[in-house]
Amino acid sequence: MKNAIRKELAAVGKQEERLRKASAREGSRPLAMIAAKIPPKAAGHLEKAFCKAFTVVFGKGTDMIEKGFRKDAIREDYMVRDYAVQVKGGRKELRGMESGAREAGRRNLALTAAEGIGLGIFGIGLPDIVVFTGMLLKGIYETALHYGFSYDTEEERLFILKMMETALSKGEEWEENNQTVDGWLQNGIPVPEGDALEIQADRTARAFAMDMLVLKFIQGIPVAGVLGGAGNPVYYRQVMRYVRLKYRKRYLLGCSTEHGKEERTDS
Repeated sequence: MKNAIRKELAAVGKQEERLRKASAREGSRPLAMIAAKIPPKAAGHLEKAFCKAFTVVFGKGTDMIEKGFRKDAIREDYMVRDYAVQVKGGRKELRGMESGAREAGRRNLALTAAEGIGLGIFGIGLPDIVVFTGMLLKGIYETALHYGFSYDTEEERLFILKMMETALSKGEEWEENNQTVDGWLQNGIPVPEGDALEIQADRTARAFAMDMLVLKFIQGIPVAGVLGGAGNPVYYRQVMRYVRLKYRKRYLLGCSTEHGKEERTDS
């Protein structure tokens, strides 16, 4: 089993390297030119909208999000797949952990695309942020469950917010944030003290606001807004690619340590 885990972690490492290289690439020049013409006040409104979205969804939206997936069924699926890993311990069984998370991701991607384009037709931009955030968190929560982890503790919320920030970071900032995430995977996620969770929510909101500024600005224009709404699935895919990879890595690391097993929701 250790050999299989080692090979899977090596595969994860290669994917992480691809993400690192992707984060170093420059963004679209046309979008950058449009962003430069958007008033700072509009950028500030967008950042505040994301901050409010995270606050609302994290604080009051979990029950609503959970109505969108079968929590107990996902847990049962995880236990069956995890048992197969413990009994056989091959790469086939380890890779089987991914299939449930990927299937859920495809469904959510389709819903995100429909929601973003639908609201964009009517020029609904800022209100869409709460809906988009809810869909994104739905995907993250399902992924966590598919790998046997919870999502409703303070430390897990900190972990989720940090992953979301990292997924949209660029260059050296991506590397720094990714090192923090990996450090938590190795040494345990810290319980946030004081206003640490609020600070991280603000950092994540800024990352989203800076990256999605142009698309959400365009989405606020009737008819033309469909172009902005079409960006939702692009960002959903980008964030979930990073999130799934880190949960996969976390599961693999946990398979070889008693500490990791103790963190699982089925323990």
